[in-house]
Amino acid sequence: MNNPIKQRSMLTWPIIRKGLAYILSGKFRLKNAHLPAEHHTVPANFIGVCVASAADPAMDDYVIAELHALGINQVRLDFTYGDLESFNARFLQRLINDGFHVTLHLIQPFSRARNMESKTEQEAWQSFLNNVLNRFGRHVARVEIGNTINRKRWAGYTVDGFLAAWNIAYTTIKQHGIELAGPNVTDFEPIYNIGILSLLKAKQQLPDTHSNNLFSERVSEPERFDHRILKYRWATALKFNLIKKARLLKKIGQDFGIQRFISPVAFWAIYRIQRLLPDGEQKQADYAARYMLLNAASGALDQAFWGAFICQREGLIDDGLTDAEYPALERVTHYASVDGKQSNFWRHASFNAIKTVATMIQGAEYIKAISSANGLEIHHFQTNTHDIHALWTINGKVALLQDIYDITDINNTKIIHRDGHLLNAQTHIVSESPIYIRWPKDQPVQIKDTATLAKDLAIHAHIQALQYYPFRQDNWFGMILARNAEEALLIGEQLHPSKLISPQKASALRHARNAIWALPDPRNAQAQVTVKQPVKMYPHKTLLDRFKPSKAKRSWNGAVELLRRGISTAHPVAFFEQQGDKTLKQNFYICDYVKADCSVGEMFVHFAKGNKEFHFSGKNGIIRAADVYQQLAQYLHRMHQTGAFFRDLSGGNVLVQLQDNNQLSFSLIDTARARFYTHPTPMNQRVSDLARMCNKLHWAGRERFMGLYLANIGRKLSPGIKFSFYLYDFKVAFKRKFGRKGIKKLIQKFKK
Repeated sequence: MNNPIKQRSMLTWPIIRKGLAYILSGKFRLKNAHLPAEHHTVPANFIGVCVASAADPAMDDYVIAELHALGINQVRLDFTYGDLESFNARFLQRLINDGFHVTLHLIQPFSRARNMESKTEQEAWQSFLNNVLNRFGRHVARVEIGNTINRKRWAGYTVDGFLAAWNIAYTTIKQHGIELAGPNVTDFEPIYNIGILSLLKAKQQLPDTHSNNLFSERVSEPERFDHRILKYRWATALKFNLIKKARLLKKIGQDFGIQRFISPVAFWAIYRIQRLLPDGEQKQADYAARYMLLNAASGALDQAFWGAFICQREGLIDDGLTDAEYPALERVTHYASVDGKQSNFWRHASFNAIKTVATMIQGAEYIKAISSANGLEIHHFQTNTHDIHALWTINGKVALLQDIYDITDINNTKIIHRDGHLLNAQTHIVSESPIYIRWPKDQPVQIKDTATLAKDLAIHAHIQALQYYPFRQDNWFGMILARNAEEALLIGEQLHPSKLISPQKASALRHARNAIWALPDPRNAQAQVTVKQPVKMYPHKTLLDRFKPSKAKRSWNGAVELLRRGISTAHPVAFFEQQGDKTLKQNFYICDYVKADCSVGEMFVHFAKGNKEFHFSGKNGIIRAADVYQQLAQYLHRMHQTGAFFRDLSGGNVLVQLQDNNQLSFSLIDTARARFYTHPTPMNQRVSDLARMCNKLHWAGRERFMGLYLANIGRKLSPGIKFSFYLYDFKVAFKRKFGRKGIKKLIQKFKK
């Protein structure tokens, strides 16, 4: 074997030049490309999965059985050097014998691909192709060549090396009369597609099917406009969402004379989802269903594959292993085998989500998008016997079925959950988890003009064992979170807003701008709930808040968003707001009563006096200041990493409970001002939160606490951060002396 050649980037000047020429010529434009095309047929074999097996023949049986349970007949199998003598040949034959349509992905090991400009490697590649195609070629649906070629660290190819590999593969595959797919660009980097297809066209070696791994994972939600192209500011303007990417990639292929387009691999890794949202498995299922529905709606793809089928990170089935046991080479490049013990395997929620999508829309006609690219997705499919609407929202938003359909229409349809089971039409809402509304083809159903998102309202779709129940009664609107309809009715009756009367100051937990008081919990005679109502509105706030959601709704939104991101807070029970209320006071937020040992504010005041420990009265518990700083720093870092900017992070709004082994449990209250991002909170806003938090803490404690917090993000307490703290201290001192309360105290003192 020749010595390894010097590695060069795949993004060479010829590729850049051809890509730019195409874009500047105006070909890279498609009117309203971010919206689905109307009236097209979704292929009957639209959804596929990437599969693998293992040395034990029993794994073949397991994978085949699970594919049958999934109801999908399209599979893609990676096949490389040595596989003709390994379990992979046995598994491939089994797939063929059982009638699966196999896309056979022929790949070279990295060490061999990087040397493809050498004659020795070219001969080895030719031999491999001949042997595989002579044995299996006439039995597979297609052969794909290329493996994430724009990721040299995974695939190993240079441009010339890839062209050499393609030249050999093209000639050999055409001799066998097999459909050829390629070049397997990964993600949305169209300059590679344009450049490589230009080079292949010049050689008269274009593929029959254009392949691109159409990922949306790093954008988070599949509907989101891609901020990575020109950052967040331009994302909405450019509208590069999944549908636009699919339609543009399809157009690129068609401009080169290639009519078929497939996405061979895409997935959401659970561990990446959990960087922002704790419900990784459920969110993967949401995204999987929505991804397939959007690809089907785009009209651009002939097939879309999920991969890998069995894997703890991204699979529809979990192999029971840890992330540390994930293979060194990403499975998007080479899904070599199933790992782990079959006895430890279990289905992710995404298994049933994909199964339901396949059942609903494969072979259907896509009629049109009733709503799309605006936070609420409603897509109309039609089969020979049924009309089907697929509905969902994005990013914690919500829509109400009764705002979209007449109640009589809802009662005469079947509403099917993301995972395939029937839902109760009377109580269900539209959330991030897709639902399907199905009715006989000849039954008319009208869409209301009010078919939009519920204004300024958020929910956490995956609170276990609880459901959301809209409240509409006597000119009141609200939302109740309950275990079932009976419990929701009980809450609505016993805590009806007409019965909620704020107590006098002496009987309230707090009574200033807001009245906060406790009431018996209708669900549990031994528990209480907390009620919050605005009771004092200053003139400037009355003017400014008129354009905002009610305080109750803002408190609800803040609480459910914190829970959605895995941050503990007083659990919401309900909110109510009077429609058309000009006083801005007729609204109520109700949450669980939080029993706390103290607040962070109390602890910080104690430490500011020079104390090194905090004593919990009634618990005989003692905790060191250093441990408080450490645990609080981790809690707030996690909060900011999930994209929460609390904006009212005073010590009194962080409640503390002492657990076993001196562990502290923190809970946030007063959530109305919180804001949320789809990315970690920016640094300046983190500092704003932390400066407020540390206002009552002495500088020695601040430096210790901030050092621990900043270590999580690889930063140190800089002069700029210190200045922000000093500035906030000044603002607080100025407000205390010259603000409304300060002046009031001065007048009272003068009167005396």
